[in-house]
Amino acid sequence: MKYVVYVLLAAIVISLGTGLFYLRREDADSSKMLKALQVRVALSATLIGFLVLAYFMGWLQT
Repeated sequence: MKYVVYVLLAAIVISLGTGLFYLRREDADSSKMLKALQVRVALSATLIGFLVLAYFMGWLQT
């Protein structure tokens, strides 16, 4: 389970770097930068949903 969290966190960081790359290389209102933001938001929501699900399923200990 922790590998899923690591993979999602790595994907979020990669998407953040991609958005920064497109911000520096092209116009700030580029469609590629918008797509990177959409991917990052979707990955973040997936990570939060997975962590909430894991907590309620008892996979995480407090």
